[in-house]
Amino acid sequence: MKALFPNVAETRGVVVRVSVSYLPEQSEPQRGRWFWAYHIRIENEGEQAVQLLTRHWVITDGRGARHSVEGEGVVGEQPLIAPGGSFDYVSGCPLATPTGSMQGSYHMIGEDGSGFDVDIPKFALLAPAVGA
Repeated sequence: MKALFPNVAETRGVVVRVSVSYLPEQSEPQRGRWFWAYHIRIENEGEQAVQLLTRHWVITDGRGARHSVEGEGVVGEQPLIAPGGSFDYVSGCPLATPTGSMQGSYHMIGEDGSGFDVDIPKFALLAPAVGA
């Protein structure tokens, strides 16, 4: 699992795993556009069901410019994840530089009504060197 999802964070029994892939077919370096897909698996190792309500991302490009993104759910869903269950989704991120990083958090609510934030591990966005 570690090799497939090298970036991992755990908060209150909720594990967030991330793998990232550079997409050369969607990138246009000559136009200053690089694109990555990231696959996220959220695993509930806790005792109660949790529901993902909102997301918050901080995206940093290779020049150090930070961009904050907030919104409801992920990929149009607010998944309810049972104990022992997981939820997977894939999304994408364009950048105007060939390198950068992403990190963030999900706001979740437990079966008991308690709200809490779950860390999304920081992961690098690295385009392969030209000619590599």
